[in-house]
Amino acid sequence: MSRIRTRELPLLLIGAALSLLSPPAALAQLPSPAEPLSLPTVEVVDTSPLPGLGTPLQDVPANVQIHRSRDLDAQRPTQLVDYLEHNVTGITINAAQGNPYQPDVSFRGFTASPLLGLPQGLSVFQDGVRINEPFGDVVNWDLIPPSAIASLQVLPGTNPAFGLNTLGGALSIHTKSGLTHTGGAIQSQGGSFGRQATEFEQGGRNENWHYYLTGNLARERGWAEHNPSQVQQFFGKAGYVSGQTTLDVSLTLADNTLEGTQTLPQSMAGNIRQAYTFPDINRNKLTALNVKGSQVLSDSLFLDANVYVRQYRNQNTSSNVNGDYDGTTNLVQAHNDRSTIEQDSYGLGLQLTRLGELAGLRNQLQVGASADLGTARYTQESQDASFTASRDTVGTGAYTPNTNARTDNGYYGLFFLDTLTLDDRWALTLAGRYNLANVRIADQSGSAPDLNGDHAFVRFNPAVGINYNPTSTFTAYASYNEGMRAPTPIELTCANPSAPCKLPNNFLSDPPLNMVVARTAEFGLRGKSGRAFSWSSALYRTELADDIQFISSQGSGTNTGYFQNVGTTLRQGFELAIAQDWTRTHLSVRYAYLDATYQTRFVANSPANSSADGSGNITIMPVNQIPGLPRHTLKLRLGHDLDPQWNVGISAQVSSGIYARGDENNQDAAGMIGGYAVVNLDTRYQFSRQLELFARINNLFDRTYANFGTLGSNAFTGPNQTFNGTNAANEQFLGYGAPRGAWAGLRYRWP
Repeated sequence: MSRIRTRELPLLLIGAALSLLSPPAALAQLPSPAEPLSLPTVEVVDTSPLPGLGTPLQDVPANVQIHRSRDLDAQRPTQLVDYLEHNVTGITINAAQGNPYQPDVSFRGFTASPLLGLPQGLSVFQDGVRINEPFGDVVNWDLIPPSAIASLQVLPGTNPAFGLNTLGGALSIHTKSGLTHTGGAIQSQGGSFGRQATEFEQGGRNENWHYYLTGNLARERGWAEHNPSQVQQFFGKAGYVSGQTTLDVSLTLADNTLEGTQTLPQSMAGNIRQAYTFPDINRNKLTALNVKGSQVLSDSLFLDANVYVRQYRNQNTSSNVNGDYDGTTNLVQAHNDRSTIEQDSYGLGLQLTRLGELAGLRNQLQVGASADLGTARYTQESQDASFTASRDTVGTGAYTPNTNARTDNGYYGLFFLDTLTLDDRWALTLAGRYNLANVRIADQSGSAPDLNGDHAFVRFNPAVGINYNPTSTFTAYASYNEGMRAPTPIELTCANPSAPCKLPNNFLSDPPLNMVVARTAEFGLRGKSGRAFSWSSALYRTELADDIQFISSQGSGTNTGYFQNVGTTLRQGFELAIAQDWTRTHLSVRYAYLDATYQTRFVANSPANSSADGSGNITIMPVNQIPGLPRHTLKLRLGHDLDPQWNVGISAQVSSGIYARGDENNQDAAGMIGGYAVVNLDTRYQFSRQLELFARINNLFDRTYANFGTLGSNAFTGPNQTFNGTNAANEQFLGYGAPRGAWAGLRYRWP
């Protein structure tokens, strides 16, 4: 069980006190006026950022996946990404940064990652607020408290209604409220890797008011050396319901310190727990306020709106090998880099929904507008350093400033979404969005005026879909949609192959990049038999024009390289999901096939690739596989009730091999990184309605596997893996998954 340290007590005491302000037993049942509009007997999907009325699943032309809080509760994941990895079709996770709270999440070959500079292709929303950060479009998964999640929807495809960056899909998260989650709970767990985690939640409702609070405190030393984590999260929501009006105000807070281990060269694979170099530390702080409301204007007209403010601060300290070390004229072994990103973002969204008829046919029309504005101040400084025998860096000089820049982002959109019910079997969907993206970069140091730039990207993106429902238990659909992604400030300033950036530590003045345009076609079938059996399948093809890729170059880290438009890339595949419920047993099977390839010939610089020419260049040809993306993934989940109080579950994930970043031509002598299979086990025992014991074992058979790789130069080829910069060796560097770990905890809930 977890022990709570003194400095953590205030947060827990505040949460416990607030949870007692309104005894749940005395709270009246208060229906929301929006609830009758949510078609409770029909599964409803958010087809735009603001939830609104939603669209019945049978009329949505996409392979949507919906997961609710009860699904997460059944497995008690410590962080959201754990659940996504094992339960969502088409999602894969990699350990590029070496910290469990900072993985890259890929879906259909598109990524949402906290790694600054990695091309992002998924948009993520929390209660209608786009939480891709304005500086780099990154997604910091550690800022999302899993205990606050009421439901999450994975919407595949290039849905234009969700705006910029929705190339492969959108993840829409809805948080809990006192309308649906009353009562309270507190839980504590501990186990492997020194993990100690405590969580509380309390919700209630009284007359016109409702509230919900939750907090998470977690710390661990990490499964590897030098990668501890400390996570502190809080979410609170207060709401008011009266007549035809609803209003919610929510606050999200986070204060996290996360350390990574970097990737390891294969020659160090004898001990996967060691760090290549250290320290590498990220400190993330978030304060986010969201005000969301809805108004019933008439029997057929509904208005939804939100306004938000987010303040995000990141401090990064990283240790890096000096790639210019030559043993004679340049004797600096390493650099310690420190950077600070101060981001302030704010925005609003409006959505008007009209239910009525068009040409005598039932019709639902949504029109809306959004504005997402952000300002970021980026500073970076560097210090010469040397390595100790344990590969720690020791500073040998003072920190000197390298970069001081300000960026301003303005993303504006106007959209419509119309669902026309042609008859009882057919539904037609038409949608479109006009996007305007402004990106402004300004040097603040006075020494790099070439950095200044003002870039604008404009496009209208259409979508069309058709659904056929011959019965209430079967749907066939087809769709075509388009979307766009504007280059981020860090991409616009790091696009020169002859001067690769050491992300996120350098800005350069480079020619602008073109925006990325995505075109997706999808065909699918889904059905069910009663409440016991359901299935879905989908074929999709997404083609990207002027795709932007990060090309690794020099060095050993994953953050050295440059961006460039690489022409056309293609991601196409097949998805199949089956779920069966018996009286005491549940089985789900999820399979995804992904073919992610380059479609345009281009030359990239990758000197660590064994097939590179004398200048360090490689030639990427059409049909070369995009690195980091497995072709096959299979996820199995079997749950069984041993008796009414005791449930056990087993999950298995199988993934095929991948190419390493830097091996875009698929020709490096090291070949592919091997596939893997991982099995997890979990159980819950209900002593009473109030008290529950839960436990979990990850990587049950303690498999050693890697889910990420990059090509680089290993500078530690000396005795006992000490620094030997003049005899560095090109190798494949691997990011390993965690070894076996076990945790157990208790959860106590009250009415």
